[in-house]
Amino acid sequence: MEEKSVKYILISGGVISGVGKGVITSSIGTLLKSIGLNVTAIKVDPYLNIDAGTFSPYEHGEVFVLDDGGEVDLDLGNYERFLDVTLTRDNNITTGKIYKDVIEKERKGSYLGKTVQVIPHITDAIQEWVERVARVPVSGDKVPDVCVIELGGTVGDIEGMPFIEAFRQFQFKVDSKNFCNVHVSLVPETSGTGEQKTKPTQNSVRELRGCGLSPDLVSP
Repeated sequence: MEEKSVKYILISGGVISGVGKGVITSSIGTLLKSIGLNVTAIKVDPYLNIDAGTFSPYEHGEVFVLDDGGEVDLDLGNYERFLDVTLTRDNNITTGKIYKDVIEKERKGSYLGKTVQVIPHITDAIQEWVERVARVPVSGDKVPDVCVIELGGTVGDIEGMPFIEAFRQFQFKVDSKNFCNVHVSLVPETSGTGEQKTKPTQNSVRELRGCGLSPDLVSP
């Protein structure tokens, strides 16, 4: 029996952080669920912490504790409430988790004879993690139809580049018909004229395209 294909929606952000990627991610998931699709969600945080448990609440807000005890970004709490699903700690990917996974494999000898590098080993680990978690049932026992992925930070941040490259490769791995990129950006309004300016968003999209991802939708 042919394995069911999961659709992936990547939510990226431009210009500034805190532009509303989490709300867009939850809202898109809710809309898809309203038409009968099973939806799961992943939050990517490009920091080196293993999880959010040791964060300062003044910097990142409150930590959300999942049913499995995972201490994660508060966005996952929004996903659970919006989508009425039960997520696990693996639904929160951090740079720390990815590097820990790759380094542990290297110590066990999984890469013997090879030079372990960001490309392909880190980027492959990111893709494998996403594919594995996307197929885990989060509501009942059905494999999700759609996985919405929020990429934390802003396009151009050095810490997020391995994830951008991983998703650039991922779009070809899963086929373009199964991959969609929504880019959330800031459209500022000048105080003098009240005119909305799109140049920051244009520059952000140009930078994203330069990294190999072309957004299917732009959300100001």
